[in-house]
Amino acid sequence: MATNSTLYDAELVNTKLFNWLDFILFVLMLMFSTMIGVYFGFWGKKEDTPKEYLHGGKTMSTIPVAVSLVASFISGIMLMGAPTEIYLYGTLYWLVCVAIVFVALATNYFYLPVFYELQLTSTYEYLQLRFNRSVRIMASVLSTIGLLLYIPIVVYVPSLAFSQVSGMNVHIITPITSILCIVYTTLGGIKAVVWTDVLQGVVMVVASVVVIILGVIQVGGVGTVWERSRDAGRIRFFEMSASPFERLSFWIVVVGNTFNWIAAVSMNQAMVQKLLSLPTYGKVQTSLIVFVIELITVTSISCFTGLLIYAKYYDCDPITSKAVSRPDQLLPYYVMDIATSIPGLPGLFIAGIFSASLSTMSSSLNAMGAVVFEDLIRPCLRSEINDKTANNIIKFVVVVIGVLCVLIVFVVDKLGSVLQLTLSTAGVTNGAMVGLFSFGMFYPRGNSKGALAGSICSMLLMGWIVFGTQRELAEGRIKQPVLPVSVEGCSFNVTLPVSQLNNNSDEEVFVLYRVSFLYYTMMGMIIVFVVGTVVSLLTEAPDREQMDPVLFTPLMRKYVTKKNMEPAEEELINKIV
Repeated sequence: MATNSTLYDAELVNTKLFNWLDFILFVLMLMFSTMIGVYFGFWGKKEDTPKEYLHGGKTMSTIPVAVSLVASFISGIMLMGAPTEIYLYGTLYWLVCVAIVFVALATNYFYLPVFYELQLTSTYEYLQLRFNRSVRIMASVLSTIGLLLYIPIVVYVPSLAFSQVSGMNVHIITPITSILCIVYTTLGGIKAVVWTDVLQGVVMVVASVVVIILGVIQVGGVGTVWERSRDAGRIRFFEMSASPFERLSFWIVVVGNTFNWIAAVSMNQAMVQKLLSLPTYGKVQTSLIVFVIELITVTSISCFTGLLIYAKYYDCDPITSKAVSRPDQLLPYYVMDIATSIPGLPGLFIAGIFSASLSTMSSSLNAMGAVVFEDLIRPCLRSEINDKTANNIIKFVVVVIGVLCVLIVFVVDKLGSVLQLTLSTAGVTNGAMVGLFSFGMFYPRGNSKGALAGSICSMLLMGWIVFGTQRELAEGRIKQPVLPVSVEGCSFNVTLPVSQLNNNSDEEVFVLYRVSFLYYTMMGMIIVFVVGTVVSLLTEAPDREQMDPVLFTPLMRKYVTKKNMEPAEEELINKIV
């Protein structure tokens, strides 16, 4: 029962707002990003064809593409969600860095050789070549819907952070920044996306490193951070339980995130599109190596920041004390608390969070423009159109999708834990997508009927599991207790929450609702394979002699023969393998 009344230190809260220098640095970042798009749109080399607009004329350089891959992959959800995850649940999620290595290996040896040799504008063209147009259309529509639901969250999260530190309404911030992103993506194509990603990625990393250095100094060194975190039970790595019903464990994080990130890297339109902009496969592999190093570095920075936040507030939890209204505001609150001594640093850091989200949004818009045009619009055209018209249609699609995303943001107001919610909802479609591409590349006996049946069953079953689990969580029947926190060192009185007795046990919840959210993509993929294999075996088998070996991962090509293969084609396959 509460014994003290909650008191806010109003003066303290009011000082945690941007000053004029913070606003200037934030606005400058947006201006530079827009200017890059304007440059490539009006003064750069003209990209007159869809291939040039979407692949940069195959003239992109290795390092910028690698930086762009990381900048697009690390959104505000990761930058704000990972520190919160570490603060509340400990360091188990940090093991995602192990999964990153497995994802890069799978991308290099299994998936990317197929996409690179086919040189497809839309990755979903593969599904038509391997199966039929129905499979491709279904995948394209689902991908588009998934991104329409994902991008608004990506934009909303940093807008929430900026709203907290600026006092501006989140629904004023979001449209302004989104419109700028739409402008430079539409004008400059993939080149503008890549080079703005480079700018935004550098801002993001520099600001994060400065905040970490400042935070370590304030708490008294890395040893203090580690000691306070260890004493509070937040150093957790080798929890080797094999149970799928744990929230997180070593195996759940490593195995589950390997499949989650295969969906986000190996067959994601935005990621593959950038890699295809490189002139040789050797440069693609170099970019992947740089990508892995950068991604592990940025992820580790975000996770270590979570330990820093705990070390700072180990005796005065901002969530319990109501200094923040939701856990995902911990990071901006922390930055405004420790960084005000360095003029402009808070503005630079929030600009970094915004940079990550704008980068993800711009890459997704560019990719969705390619998918919608190639998979949904071009096939409906009664006659051939010239390249200029095609380019204009793609740009129009980018604008329309961008506007839709801005409108959807207005209804994205009530979120749970951002990281868990995002990974959970992504599991509805990601499992089916990984399953479709893997089924096509790894199983020559699989046919279009099996692919359609497997993907539909996967999406329906995973949708039922994901949304059923979210309902159980919202109603309190599934408990995910956080690690202990303290408010003993707070300088103001705090109302401790009244303990709510709940006699329900997790065992009373339907068994599939208790499976860890990190396993959703893997579960969805397994469903595709099981159902797809059964249906394929019960229906007519594809003619292997008419199959193109290029459509299969290098590991499986020896099981497929193609009559009259051209020597040059065979040599190219062997070179990539």
